[in-house]
This record gives sequence, C-alpha cells and structure tokens, in this order.
Amino acid sequence: MPRRTLGILAATAALLAAGCAGAGEPPADQIVLAEGYDLGAYNPVNGYGEQGVSPLYEGLLRPAADNDDRIPDLVPALAAEAPEQVGPRRWRLPLRSDVTFSDGTPFDSADVVATYAALKDPAVASEISTNVAAVAQVAADGPDAVIVTMHTDANPEPYLLAGIVPSEKVEAKPAADWALNTAPVGTGPYVLESLRPDQAVLVARDDYWGQRAQVARIVYVHTPDDNARAQRISAGEVDGVNLPPKLIDSLNDDVKTVAVKSADWRAVSFPAGNAFTADPQARLAMNVGIDRAALIRDVVAGYGRPAHTPVADVYGAAYNPQATFDFDPERAGELLDTAGWRPGPDGIREKDGARAEFELLYNAADTLRRDLAVAFAAAVKPLGIAVQTRGTSWDEIDTSFEDSAVLLGGGSTPYSIDAQVYDTLHTRVPDSSPYSNPGNFTAPGLDDLLDQARQLPDGAAKDELYRQIQATYVARPTSVFLTFLDHTYGYRDLGWNQSAPILEPHSHGVSWGPWWHLSAWTR
Repeated sequence: MPRRTLGILAATAALLAAGCAGAGEPPADQIVLAEGYDLGAYNPVNGYGEQGVSPLYEGLLRPAADNDDRIPDLVPALAAEAPEQVGPRRWRLPLRSDVTFSDGTPFDSADVVATYAALKDPAVASEISTNVAAVAQVAADGPDAVIVTMHTDANPEPYLLAGIVPSEKVEAKPAADWALNTAPVGTGPYVLESLRPDQAVLVARDDYWGQRAQVARIVYVHTPDDNARAQRISAGEVDGVNLPPKLIDSLNDDVKTVAVKSADWRAVSFPAGNAFTADPQARLAMNVGIDRAALIRDVVAGYGRPAHTPVADVYGAAYNPQATFDFDPERAGELLDTAGWRPGPDGIREKDGARAEFELLYNAADTLRRDLAVAFAAAVKPLGIAVQTRGTSWDEIDTSFEDSAVLLGGGSTPYSIDAQVYDTLHTRVPDSSPYSNPGNFTAPGLDDLLDQARQLPDGAAKDELYRQIQATYVARPTSVFLTFLDHTYGYRDLGWNQSAPILEPHSHGVSWGPWWHLSAWTR
C-alpha cells in the first residue's frame, strides 16, 4: 500500500559537482532537487506555475489547504482581499501596495491588466489561453485595484491564479519566445540566480514583500531519467525527487516517501480516422472490458484511484458515484458482437473489411505511460482487439491524433471543475489544444450540458448538471479513463518544518509535492 509518510524535509544536501558553491559541507539553508522537467520556460503567460504555485511568481490568488483531500481554498496573494462582486459578472480586487518585482520595479494594476491581456491575445499564442477563456476582461480601477469581468456567472477565483509579470516585460510575439522564459521577473519569494541546461539555482529575495524565505537557496538539477533520479537520491546526491509509483518503494530506508492525492488522470484517447475506434459501441466495450482495479494494483502499485470520467470524487456533490463502468468482459464481447465486430480467422474482430486494431502511442520518456499503454493493450486483447503500443516523441504525437490512439494525461486545472472538464469532453473549440478531446467525439446532448454548467455560479444547480454530464458521458464515452494518480515523491529528512501537501494538478515535478510552499518552511 502507498506510504503517506509526511515527515519533515530538510535542506542539507551532498555537494553536487557543478552546481553548489564552494568545497566542503553545503549550506544548511540549501535544498537540492532532481527535476525531471526541462529547466527554463519560466514564463507564466505560457503556463509556468499556472495554478498559483511557483517560487518566482505570484498570482492575484493562491491555493491554500491543510491536506490533499479537498479542493484548496483560493486566498489573496497579490490581491489585498478576496474578490468582491460589484455587478453582474463583475468583481473588484484591491491590490497589495507594498510589492515590487525582482528587478526592483513596483507592482500595480497595469501589470495585472497586461498579463491577462497577453494570456488572451492570439498573437501571444499562450498555451493556457483557453484556461482563462471565461475571463472577458481585466481592467484597472486606479493603480491599486482591478475589475474582472467574466463571460459567465461562474466563480472567478480559479481563473486568478496565473503569475503576474511586469507590463514592461510583455512582448508582441509568441510567449514561447519571450525573454521571461530564461530571465524571469516576478513578485515571488525567490529570484533566478543562474540557469544552465543541467541546473537552475534560485535564491531567496532580501527585498520580498513578505517574510524572507528561510530556505535561502534552491538548486534544481535536470535529471529526466526516472532511474537516474532514484539513484541520485539513494546515493545522497539530492534531497528530493519525484518518481513513478513502481520506483518509489525501491528507495533506501533512509529516504522518506509521500504520496499526494491529485486530480491528474491518465486515459486512452482514440482517433477519428480508425473505423473501429470511431464506433461508439467499440469505445463503450473497451470501457467495460478494462479492469481498472487491476491496473491500479499492478501498474501504479496502489498509488491511485479508478477514473471513469475526468471528474474525481474531490468535487463533492458534483461527483456522480454512479457514473462508472463495471468491469464486465462478457458484456464487452456482447457489445462488439451486436455492433457487427465479429472475430476473424486470427481472432481479431472485423467488420466491413476493417479490423479492430489500432496503434497506441505514448511518450517514450514516461515509464508510467508506457506501462499503462502495455497493460491496456493486454487487457483488450482477449476481447479480440489488437493494439500495438509504441513510444515516441511529443512532436510526433502532436501530428498523429487522427490515426493513432494516445496515452494521455490531464487535469491541469483542477481548482475549477469547469476548466477541468470542458475542453476534455466538449467538441473541439477554436484555438484549443490538440490534446483537448483529440478524436473530437462527443455524446449527444453533452455539449449543451457543458455549456450550461460553466455558465452557472457554484451551487446545487451546477452540481446537478455535472452529475448529468458524467452520466451522459458514460452512456457514450469518447475515451477510456483509467486512473487518477497519487503523485509520489522521495525526500531526505534533515530538519525542516514544512507545509503539508495539497491536492495537485497534472503537473507533478519538484515544484509540487513536499516543496510546493518552500518559502513557508521554518527550522
């Protein structure tokens, strides 16, 4: 079973050859983390820290919770107070007046306006533009407040987490090319001291508007290989790592572990260009032919929960516990028979000259996606379905959705159920990511329900619509959702008092886990 040891983290680390200053013992106020993601891309307008968790930037609001069993509260960060409704779909936020950016320039409403304008500007091509689609406008109300106007009656708070950048740093070109990616300027408690492809060093700001962080120095060491990260922490070279579930329990006894609950799902998306996967009955059959409990036991080592839709049980009354697929391989076979998919000479089902076979792609660097893809292929083989799994690059996957299935992950915006669900289940909308409903399949009536739900404020009516959405989806599914993951981390206990982890989004590098709020750690 997962070990949920929360313990105490610490900062002392073994000295790394090319990264920590000086010889001898490393500083006691330093922590070294092995990061699987590429270093750089520190631009919140392109998605960095989009859920309000970043050592470099802050949003108007930030998440706060004392555990990972619920959606976090969203509390003021750069805003001085919680949003106040001042009219239909209009909310006012006063801003803190004592804040400066890490380059010494003062923070005011112009920076907030410029950041949100850039997020929504097609020329900027932000990767998270659709995540703030519900925001119609952010306008200044003098230098010390902003007015947020929404397209819907939904709570604006989940859309106010993006890191704010100086208005002077906004550029009239795609955000992926901005200087902020490698030279970040934010209001957060840390500033980037140095950046190399293999290492990034952050140091605590002496001029931070809040309390100066006691963890004075964070060293991120780029270590993309899962096994290499496990080896580095076992050898004492780093203080913390994120690891796939099957590796987390292989660590030395002196490395503590924690499993953090998330709304991060894994699913198989299907291509519209394949006759078998384009058949709604075939997709339904694959959903009832998968033993999700066995996947969680055998592939994610118990660190997860079954996923049937993108809505997890953390959404409380909006979650529909009846909207699930019972494992029933006999029914799966009957569904395929009724739909005309009959076993051919080699046991693979056929219909009108087409075969029940397809390619399933996964990112080759991700061992968990590989294991889930292989397990999925093995699970549907007894149903007469042939699945060829293949690891490849995201560049190839980006151009292959029409003809190949993909082992996808999602749940990047869990603090808004609207943002969490809409792009995943709705018919593709303009400017949406190619990873949003790649096959563009939609159950009858589902688009209308999704459109209605995101227009409503939080409450019973919205919850009821989301329960209907889940029931409508499972009657005619577009994908096979497999599991919600618990993110698993290893760390060394060297004497810090830390913040308890919170419910996490899809992102799960070492900016999350035990280290999501490093600036609050104390001795």
